[in-house]
Amino acid sequence: MFNPSQHDVRRFFCETFRKQRAGEILTPLEAIARDWIVQHPEYDDALKDVDAALAADYSVERGQSNPFLHLSMHLSIAEQISIDQPPGIRAAFTALAQRLGSGHEAHHQMMECLGEMVWASQRSGLPPDGAAYVDCIKRR
Repeated sequence: MFNPSQHDVRRFFCETFRKQRAGEILTPLEAIARDWIVQHPEYDDALKDVDAALAADYSVERGQSNPFLHLSMHLSIAEQISIDQPPGIRAAFTALAQRLGSGHEAHHQMMECLGEMVWASQRSGLPPDGAAYVDCIKRR
């Protein structure tokens, strides 16, 4: 099972940003990441310097949003939708995107549900509840 470290994730997004800017060929995963990076120009400064990215502290106490977590959640949700896992997530996403008039905004709403699912799993010690996650999305 692939389990990247925080530094691996930050390097991946910084390298994807660099390759995109240089017009270099991207892997399929980098191409998906690039699509989300382009939709978040507010993260350009965080992505342009890998050393600064590796040293950055995005703790809750500092009150900053973590661009690497945000982009990672976009990637996770895109993968979930592409394989319809958990079952029903693709249809829930499609309905939410239609209601909101934006796939990007639907992703942001889904991030709230994803965060709730992960938090509940960590708190209870039980596996993530995919059905509850999809139900949360349907209620948005």
